[in-house]
Amino acid sequence: MLAPAFSARPSRQHAPRPRLLVLMLAAALALAACNGNDGYDDSITTLPTEPAGVGSADTAPVPTTLAYVDNGASNQRNNPCQVTLETNAGVRVLQGFLDVWTPSSLKVDAGVTLAAANGCPAVTASPWTGIPGDATDGTVKNAAIHAANINYVKTVTQARTPAQALAAYLDDRRQKGYSVSDGMGPLTSVWRAGTGQTTTIAAVDANQPVTPAVNDAGNNLGVGSASNARLGLAVDFIGNIADGSTEPAKRFYKYARPWRWSSDVKVVPALESAKSSTPTTDGGFPSGHTAEAWRNTLAMAYLVPQRYQELVARAMEMGENRILAGMHSPLDVMGGRVQATAVVAYSLNSAAYYTPTVKAAAFAQAQNYLIGQAGVADAVALNSYAHTAKTTDTAATDYDRFADTAAWRKAYLQRLTYGLGTTGAAGQPATVPKGAEVLLETRLPYLSADQRRVVLKTTALDSGLPLGNDGEGWGRLNLFAAADGYAAFNGDVSVTMDAAQGGFSARDSWRNDIGGKGRLTKLGSGMLRLSGANTYSGGTVLAAGTLAADSNAAFGTGDVFVKGGTLEVASPGTLAVGGGYTQTAGSLSLVLNANDGGRLKLAGALTVAGGDLKLSFAGVTPKVGDTLTVIKGSQRKGRFASVSVAGFSKVTVIYLDDGVQVRLDGV
Repeated sequence: MLAPAFSARPSRQHAPRPRLLVLMLAAALALAACNGNDGYDDSITTLPTEPAGVGSADTAPVPTTLAYVDNGASNQRNNPCQVTLETNAGVRVLQGFLDVWTPSSLKVDAGVTLAAANGCPAVTASPWTGIPGDATDGTVKNAAIHAANINYVKTVTQARTPAQALAAYLDDRRQKGYSVSDGMGPLTSVWRAGTGQTTTIAAVDANQPVTPAVNDAGNNLGVGSASNARLGLAVDFIGNIADGSTEPAKRFYKYARPWRWSSDVKVVPALESAKSSTPTTDGGFPSGHTAEAWRNTLAMAYLVPQRYQELVARAMEMGENRILAGMHSPLDVMGGRVQATAVVAYSLNSAAYYTPTVKAAAFAQAQNYLIGQAGVADAVALNSYAHTAKTTDTAATDYDRFADTAAWRKAYLQRLTYGLGTTGAAGQPATVPKGAEVLLETRLPYLSADQRRVVLKTTALDSGLPLGNDGEGWGRLNLFAAADGYAAFNGDVSVTMDAAQGGFSARDSWRNDIGGKGRLTKLGSGMLRLSGANTYSGGTVLAAGTLAADSNAAFGTGDVFVKGGTLEVASPGTLAVGGGYTQTAGSLSLVLNANDGGRLKLAGALTVAGGDLKLSFAGVTPKVGDTLTVIKGSQRKGRFASVSVAGFSKVTVIYLDDGVQVRLDGV
């Protein structure tokens, strides 16, 4: 039985005289049976206006600093010239590390002057003077951050489990493209089959020495389009991401690996033979393995945005495994992430690497191949398939260890900074790097480039955290959060989704907790679902398509105005609307479930000047005779053009002075 929600306030507040009680009750019942309300005047004299919001859209201006997407070509491996902040974009994008560490190349008083030669400018610098066993070639600037960085590695390597040791070993020795492709989850097998990815490293006892070090002779990314009609264009797409070498940055920053800093760092035994004995060519910052993992997964996520968050979480896991291996520190892997993110954006914005035609062809091939292999109808169905567990066997290829989105969101956020502390002031406005919006191009295709920039701004990390001070904003990007849409409406947001475009343009969900003073306007034929604990106050306007509430605070604290489309309420409890609710057209669809879910409770008035009310049920079984209070507010004006209830052909709508009830009369 579905119990009535809320207590219904009588239509009149004055108690009747006793001798008139019977007559008045009879009249009330008669009015209720014909959608009456005991004489309450529900005429609408003045229609509420649409929510005003703040009156303008938010923006994310391009920073004035030198942009990586314009200068990425300067990051060249083994460049004979002395590496400097001014001459190398791959070094410059990591300049936030200088808040923690001063490399010897910046010690002018200890340097030597190199004359201009071979096309290289004259510079003052010093070579790396480290020898085997030497931990440093520079000076610690922030002792607390540095200590926390190395202590983290000590702690996790000393507490490492056999399973973690194996994962760390595999991520070290396997080729990176193959290793991270398991971020595809249920699509892993078909992806590897379609690309032709292979590995020759299956397993090892990671807690036993392996001499000499084993190298993977498999096929890292797969087979390209010259001989692969299945996913050859996708393989080419991933392989053509700019190398973005970490070698110049390692040469510039000269920061040692953690096992050189402390003997308390325990390298995985099976990786002891893989350790380098030459510090001058083996810097720890930034992590090359991590950078390669990020370059590969961001390219994969562009082609398969259905697994966007899982793939970036897999790249983050690669970084964690480098720490668990004892080979890198948190700052090392954070540096790899920051640099690789800039490299991918540089590549995707560069016509030398990717024209719009090349990007579109690779994307279409990946989507069509996976849709066909999954046996589903379209990209929307592929999204569901890509998040449906195929197995509970944790050792199986298609096991999805990234299925717990909430847990991975938390892990991802922690690994963005590793809780190392702060290097600067918090609360500074976020900047979004030039061209970074391309990273969300296929994940949020229905937003404009400017809107995607604002998404990146509203989901960015706070200022003052390690590596966040790079001059552009690469170190503050949180791509996992950005894939869940806006985190704040600091301006008014209009979203136009065209269902005919398919994929996320047809159906998407925003799961962030959205704040701000702006207004959300939903346009177009597609469906947008909101599931955050939202507090935005500018109001919500639905003009077309479907806007759905999947949380109890989906629509924030402002008014809701429906003038077309379908407003669906599928909240787990009563949906709290912080203002009033007005409907002039379209449909209000309430999916009633346990715990009073799917009902509306308004802080303001209910005004209905047209449109329909549709009730359905999920997880509950109502019966004939039940009276359901489905909407309650401070007052009510107007009536729905029609009311229908799934499974019941006979219903009575009872319009109260402060809400709406529906009595189920027959099936």
